[in-house]
Amino acid sequence: MNKYKKVILSNKAPIITINTPGAKTATALLIFKTGSRYENRANNGISHFLEHLFFKGTAKYPNTLALASELDSLGCEFNAFTSKEYTGYWIKAAENKLGQALEILGDMILNSKMAAEEIQREKGVIIEELNMYQENPMMHIDDVLETCLYGDTPSGWETVGTKENIQNFTRQDFISYLEAQYGANSACLIMAGGIKDKDIKKATVILKELKNNKWRKHVKFTAHQVAPQIKTLFKDIDQANLSLAVRTFPLNHPEEFNVKILSIILGGAMSSRLFINLRERNGLAYYVKTDAEFYSDSGYLTTQAGVPTEKTKKAVEIILAEYARLKTELISKEELNRAKDLLQGRLLLQMESTDNLANWYARQAILRDKIMTPAEFMKKIKAITPLDLQKTAKKIFIDKGLNFAAIGKFKDADFKKVLKF
Repeated sequence: MNKYKKVILSNKAPIITINTPGAKTATALLIFKTGSRYENRANNGISHFLEHLFFKGTAKYPNTLALASELDSLGCEFNAFTSKEYTGYWIKAAENKLGQALEILGDMILNSKMAAEEIQREKGVIIEELNMYQENPMMHIDDVLETCLYGDTPSGWETVGTKENIQNFTRQDFISYLEAQYGANSACLIMAGGIKDKDIKKATVILKELKNNKWRKHVKFTAHQVAPQIKTLFKDIDQANLSLAVRTFPLNHPEEFNVKILSIILGGAMSSRLFINLRERNGLAYYVKTDAEFYSDSGYLTTQAGVPTEKTKKAVEIILAEYARLKTELISKEELNRAKDLLQGRLLLQMESTDNLANWYARQAILRDKIMTPAEFMKKIKAITPLDLQKTAKKIFIDKGLNFAAIGKFKDADFKKVLKF
């Protein structure tokens, strides 16, 4: 896999390049180490709202239409994303168009107008985005689960914020947040694909414009859970959407990748245990998946499924039984190798795309003390043994680490009786 180069500019902002010989496309991703975990109750949602405003125009491109038209004329793909611990802005273009795309990206971030009338108009857009999430149980169950896991803390709040906050934000709120959280001290630019020296020079000029910023760190989350936790949200729908999680480990923990492999074995593919058990053998669900989520100071593994409301408890019992089996039975070498091969195959496919390649290195740069290449990642994965997985399973699949979230026709449903190993 491709090697990367990292250069630290005079203002301490880093540029990471991953040159892919023969690539016909290139991606530039400017990422900032800030997100909803860096907010307080009064400004929850501001990171996400600010992301929207960068697309609302600059002096050179006075509105969204002018900005989008210029990018469309280059044949670009472009977008942005806000998570709990970082916010990113990316443009993917033909490799000979990257220089022009970089100029537009730089202008967006450095010279955004933040016009008051645009802010007012965008409030309606973001409230409809919030409504969309809340009306879609498959999407909203993630938020309900993290509220269950993290409670009334920035880790447990929704990234999009509250309707009250969205309505109350002022232009000065955005300017103040921008000055504190966006700058050389929290930025990293990643370029992947067909990168030329002139592109790197242009990126250097843009990134040097970033000023040193104060950058407030997020509040560290510490779990004090002593018993299973439950969070249900009543919704008059025929299907129950559930998420059954256990607390695991943060990024950079020695057992981080053990958890990743366990998630694949449980519900990461069509041959996984829970896909076969819940869907194929019991006919309880159409969608079944197990994911592992890692933050800088916490982590969890969860299985999600959409099941008939009246069979929710049965589904929970099946999931828990598969969780528990990992503690008592060693995974066969054949099943483990299949999970490793699946992970490697997916990674290779992803790394063929310059936007995925840029995103990999961006997350590494923002969240880890040392960048881990895809090859180094797979080396760690290949070293995992069945005994390693069983030891990890015994640590995480415990009663006091259970967190259950569900959206459906529940009011006072008593899941406490089934939430135990």
